[in-house]
Amino acid sequence: MSIEVSLRHCFGAFALEVDFIAPGAGVTALFGPSGAGKTSIVHAIAGLWRADTGRIAVNGRLLLDTKAGIAVKPQARRIGLVFQEARLFPHMRVEKNLLYGWRRAPQRASAEEIARVIALLGLENLLARLPRHLSGGEKSRVALGRALLAAPDILLLDEPLAALDAARRDEILPYLEKLRDAAKVPILYVSHALDGVARLADHIVILRGGRVEREGAARDLLTALDSSIGMGAVIDARLSPPRADGLSELLFDGGALLVPRLDGAAGETVRVRIAAQDILISREEPRQISANNILPALVLGVRLDGDYADVQLGCGATRMLARITTVSATRLELAPGAQVFAIIKSVIANRS
Repeated sequence: MSIEVSLRHCFGAFALEVDFIAPGAGVTALFGPSGAGKTSIVHAIAGLWRADTGRIAVNGRLLLDTKAGIAVKPQARRIGLVFQEARLFPHMRVEKNLLYGWRRAPQRASAEEIARVIALLGLENLLARLPRHLSGGEKSRVALGRALLAAPDILLLDEPLAALDAARRDEILPYLEKLRDAAKVPILYVSHALDGVARLADHIVILRGGRVEREGAARDLLTALDSSIGMGAVIDARLSPPRADGLSELLFDGGALLVPRLDGAAGETVRVRIAAQDILISREEPRQISANNILPALVLGVRLDGDYADVQLGCGATRMLARITTVSATRLELAPGAQVFAIIKSVIANRS
């Protein structure tokens, strides 16, 4: 099962020429700067415009094939689309906004499923409100619920956090994480914000100038030496049973990480993000230091970038990317095959 997209279109001086195949489950992020073509791709999948030539298929269902003369009408594509602005009906209360999509679904969700979506997005106390009485984050959650209840084959999120301030973005991201894990449809998530992509995405398509620069699994692209979006590490770890010292232990292929206590059941999946600048490197095992996380690692590669060096590390089968000064990399004589210790200063962990 997969999402297949091939598009060719000329917008005057800008040409969109993209080909990619993304997994038919989980979250695929379309990542890149403004003007890269991300929104054009989403709109093409939704049927809001038609490329000069192209082919689009979602999990085996053909939506567009210009060579064969196939172009499914937008209303028949079974697409859930959430824009930057929530675009709720201002005269309808939240409950009616939610059920607008449900009434137009090819197979209507049961009362139990409606209740599940409302609970998933934390909308129970908002059902009687009009949109003008909602915060930006609340409006976004209602828009997500409306799209889900339309029973889509794919959910398209076009910069859903771009119109929100930092506080509202922090409010909505946990709901997007719940949606990622609970929704039974693939999600295409458009963003130019790397932190949100690292937090949500399973697969990333990097776009630049109307073309696909690179695509692949999020954990691979975010830790690759030759990637334009290097970020340190993204790890899906397992939560251990509670400890008595106020910390939580997260187990992954390369060892264990200690973080401030997280609520959750043992074995629950937790996504860990580590910034490249928060990984220090030592040739000897440090002792008597404040850092809780010191992991044996193998240097896999080094890339010099002016005053800085990106060092790719292997901790078991897990890859990490450390960013240190070129002076430090030279002094430590870092080269592929060197045995080192990764000292991790800060870990951001979110329950999935």
